[in-house]
Amino acid sequence: MIFYYIRHGEPIYDPDSLTELGTKQAKALAKRLAIYGVDKIFTSSSNRAIETAQPTCELLNIEAECLEFAHENLTWEDLSVEEDGKRTWIFNSQKYKELFCGKEIRDLGDRWYEHPELKGINCEKGINRIYDEADKFFASLGYEHERYTGKYKVTKSNDQRVALFAHQGFGLAFLSCLLDVPYPMFSTHFNVGHSGLTVIEFKEANGVAIPRMHTMSSDAHIYHEGLPLNYNNYIKF
Repeated sequence: MIFYYIRHGEPIYDPDSLTELGTKQAKALAKRLAIYGVDKIFTSSSNRAIETAQPTCELLNIEAECLEFAHENLTWEDLSVEEDGKRTWIFNSQKYKELFCGKEIRDLGDRWYEHPELKGINCEKGINRIYDEADKFFASLGYEHERYTGKYKVTKSNDQRVALFAHQGFGLAFLSCLLDVPYPMFSTHFNVGHSGLTVIEFKEANGVAIPRMHTMSSDAHIYHEGLPLNYNNYIKF
């Protein structure tokens, strides 16, 4: 199986939708995905994710299935913190970024959320919820997760291409769970851009699949269509 994780295009958060550029990004992505095709399309239940998936659904004549657990609001409740009087993602807070990079967190490994500095934050609840829902999702596709081993038992061989359109904050947690990379390491050292395409292969051997990321947050479709290459609206590559 080839699994695509796609962040929504440039958004308007209120009301939940895409900007004109975000819509162009979504159309560019659809052209790219159509080259090799997609067999199943899933989206977060948010409008900005649904609108990003729409051009691909129309081009390939596929109806998307909404996944409520992929909505970013749920992750925001558990993995955001107060900083300077404002709410922000924990991975964007300088205080917690430094904590996440420290030896104590690294030594805790998969139980990183037990660090005393994280008391009062719903990190354990949030990450375990995403693990549970992600495991159910991949089990439905034929891959039973052996949690914290980086391996999946193949219960039904699958050569499909499956796409999930969702978010940044949710995505960093979801991908860390999928790959069994502790969230503090993943969320501080990796990111996903607007309409960025992440490609993960579930290559099967002896009844086991060990997912491998081939591309993370690729914006080749944006480049191909001559759209602005402003990564998340703040840096030009």
